[in-house]
Order: sequence, then structure tokens, then C-alpha cells
Amino acid sequence: MPSNKILEEKKKVVESLAEKIKNAHAGVIVNYQGITVADDTALRAALRKAGVEYAVMKNTLTGRACELAGYGDMKEYLNGMTAIAVSADDPIAPAKIIKGFTDKVKGFEIKAGFVDGEILDRAGVEELADTPSKEVLVAKMMGSLMSSLYGFAYVLQAKIDKENGEGAEAPAEA
Repeated sequence: MPSNKILEEKKKVVESLAEKIKNAHAGVIVNYQGITVADDTALRAALRKAGVEYAVMKNTLTGRACELAGYGDMKEYLNGMTAIAVSADDPIAPAKIIKGFTDKVKGFEIKAGFVDGEILDRAGVEELADTPSKEVLVAKMMGSLMSSLYGFAYVLQAKIDKENGEGAEAPAEA
């Protein structure tokens, strides 16, 4: 039986992870089996740069933290070698970065995830990863608005040109 000191340390770890999950916009649970040290280092650097926290933790501790955070149904995905990545700022970053590594590393795969209170299966996380960034979406929207405005301006200019052309006198024939 573990000592009270060890139990208290585990309780603090669970509470800390549960707090991170509660405050996160999104998170992804992965099977990290098969990842090399070099790939793991690159993954962690990319996640850190994007403001995503990544941790390898025992499934029982992760499961308890998920329960405390209101994601108890995620416990079914906690088997094997599991890691979790959570982001408090960008709901797409964990899925996008991890999906990039699942394409490169055999055995490293997405199990499940969550975004804004909703649990996603593997397909849902991959779909989230394929979502364009906020900047790209804003640029597309602005482009379509500008295109409509340009079209409207061209129609108005054509109407003005036509009216000006009809009101002018034709040159006299000699």
C-alpha cells in the first residue's frame, strides 16, 4: 500500500491536470508508442511553441483528472501508452500539430480529444486538425466580401459610364 505522502503527491498531480483540462479550449489524447526521441523532442518543441501543454501520465491519473474536469467518458480511450496535450488558447493547435506527427511516425496515433466541452473521437480530432486557422478563415471571408464590393463598384461604374455616354452629343458627320 502506498504511503500517504505518495497518495498526496498523486492527488496534487490529478488536481493540477484536472484544472488544466477544465481551463483548456481543446485537448488531444494520443498513443505515443513508436515515437523516437528525436521525433518526441520535435513534437514537444512544436507544441510548446504553440502554447500547448503535453504530458505523459499514467492512465489512472489521467482518467481521474478527466472525471474531475467533466470528461469522464474519455476514460474509455485511456489504455496503452497514453499522453495528453491541452491548449488554453488555441482550440485547433493540439490537433493540428499532433496530426502532423501521426502522419510521420508509425504507431503514434490519435485516440480521442475534446473541444469546448465536447468529446471527440479520432475522426473528430482529425477533422478539427484539418480546419483552417482563424487567420485563414478571416482572410477568406474578407476576400469574398471584397469581391462582392468590387463587383458592385464595377456595376455602378458601368452604369455611370453608360449614362454619361448617352447624355453626350454624337459628333456631327461631315
